[in-house]
Amino acid sequence: MNPEYTNHEIQELVLSVLATADENLVVSIVQLGHPVLRQQAIEYTGQLEKPVLEQLLEAMRQTMYEAPGVGLAAPQIGIPLQIAVLEDLYPIPDSIAAEREREPLEYLEIFNPAYASISDREAGFYEGCLSFDGFQGVVTRSADITATYEDRAGQKHTREFSGWQARIVQHETDHLSGTVYVDKAETRSLISETELWRHESMDVATSKKVLNF
Repeated sequence: MNPEYTNHEIQELVLSVLATADENLVVSIVQLGHPVLRQQAIEYTGQLEKPVLEQLLEAMRQTMYEAPGVGLAAPQIGIPLQIAVLEDLYPIPDSIAAEREREPLEYLEIFNPAYASISDREAGFYEGCLSFDGFQGVVTRSADITATYEDRAGQKHTREFSGWQARIVQHETDHLSGTVYVDKAETRSLISETELWRHESMDVATSKKVLNF
């Protein structure tokens, strides 16, 4: 059962998290086992005063950069609101980018998002999560989706995503309904990051043979 919050309680919770930020506005990321990661996040309907919302978004962005990661949902810093930030501009080898259908994703904020598949294409790749630190696992996801979301001003948007961008959007949106990637992963594919060196040159098909999944 998810707890209920008044607008005042949500704002006080956000302020308490922001009070823990360092000089770069970086806050702690909660780990799997924290109840907020398994709750249905609350629809954002303007519960936060504008300066508090702006500070929250900047803290989420800086925390994502510091981690580093390509997305961060509000529940990952202990806040049960349907908000996430995304960005993927890290340089990677062309061969890996082509395999993953990875195109750079400029910084994006999504409020109250939802997604749906728009093709039969699927792709399975290793994913990690800042809230399940130290592990990666293979997740099969839709390769082409349409997403609906709002921006910080409450304007509604509909946008199509494909390849790696679609994976990021699905991963972060799942967080807002209490779903973590391990819920969808091939559990036998899970790898500790201390063992990644064994698999760096392997594609998923080879990993399946080596790890028997």
